[in-house]
Amino acid sequence: MSTQGLDFLVNRSDWHTTEFVEAPEPAPLSAGQVLFRVDRFAFTANNISYALSGDMIGYWRFFPTRDGWGRIPAMGYADVIASSHPEVAEGTRCFGFYPMSRYLTIEPGKVTAANITDGVAHRADIAAVYNQYSPVQNDAMYSADHEDQTMLLRGLFMTSFLCDDFLADNDHYGAESVLITSASSKTSIALGFMVSRVGRVKAVGLTSQRNLEFVQGLGCYDEVVTYDDVKSLPKSQPVVMVDMAGNAELKSTLHHHFGDQMKYSCSVGATHWQATGGGGELPGAKPEFFFAPGQIAKRSEDWGPAGFQERIGAAWVAFRDSTDAWLTIKRGYGRDAVEAVYRDTLDSKVSPSEGQIISLWDQP
Repeated sequence: MSTQGLDFLVNRSDWHTTEFVEAPEPAPLSAGQVLFRVDRFAFTANNISYALSGDMIGYWRFFPTRDGWGRIPAMGYADVIASSHPEVAEGTRCFGFYPMSRYLTIEPGKVTAANITDGVAHRADIAAVYNQYSPVQNDAMYSADHEDQTMLLRGLFMTSFLCDDFLADNDHYGAESVLITSASSKTSIALGFMVSRVGRVKAVGLTSQRNLEFVQGLGCYDEVVTYDDVKSLPKSQPVVMVDMAGNAELKSTLHHHFGDQMKYSCSVGATHWQATGGGGELPGAKPEFFFAPGQIAKRSEDWGPAGFQERIGAAWVAFRDSTDAWLTIKRGYGRDAVEAVYRDTLDSKVSPSEGQIISLWDQP
């Protein structure tokens, strides 16, 4: 089996332009470095959102490459195959953000039983949660039988858990319903699950006619409405909106329909990335970006790190198990599979019932 390095690069000004870059087998490590062999990773519409907000949040800075090009981060598992750090053992398997590559070298700063934090200079000003690698032997949320589901859903579930918690922490701004766009996306499904299971407010999923039947069958929304019918929603009802679609026209329609009854509006994703763009002032609450690490910091202080992990762990298991009813895992290996999954996701051709797990290694 080849040990040659391989990276999948995306042109930052034209995401349909990609290339694979071969690299020599990794060089010997400098003192304190750790080398991961990236086993496999998940790819969803969430990863396209990373490209869209790559400069604002810093996703392009996770794994820098040559000017004009980028490596999109993906959540996956990797194994330490070489270590010159006294606190990181070879053979350690970790969950975290990896490049779409075969290898990743990190420079651990803080190392605990729960997390290995990359201290490399170009990631120094990025939120700590993005730089952490969790050894599976000390990960309370780890299940060897559910690695694929974890890669696909854990990161986006964290975002949805925190968004739901943020809204609840603010009494949903007095709203009666949470409008969730792109209701067929996995991040939206997780948010709908969290909102509806508590039942303080209604979870209203907004979706395309094409995905209507699928979304209705999930059972995680109290109501499902197609984009063409959003004006049928009672405009006198106070609402908050969590926008996973990033569709500027849809956002404008909803804000104008509800007016001052739009009590809070935030952006999380951009599944409709080709429809993002301008727009001036909108009626109702001013749209803002939901920054999940800020809520992590707040709740870690409110509940303590252990309390935070206990709450999210219990919610995660409940959501993960619920996906058995609708989620089909698809695995792919090698360049062609990675290229195909990337392009199909970019062009919204992946079925919402499928979860794509890919690797730049040939099939084992």
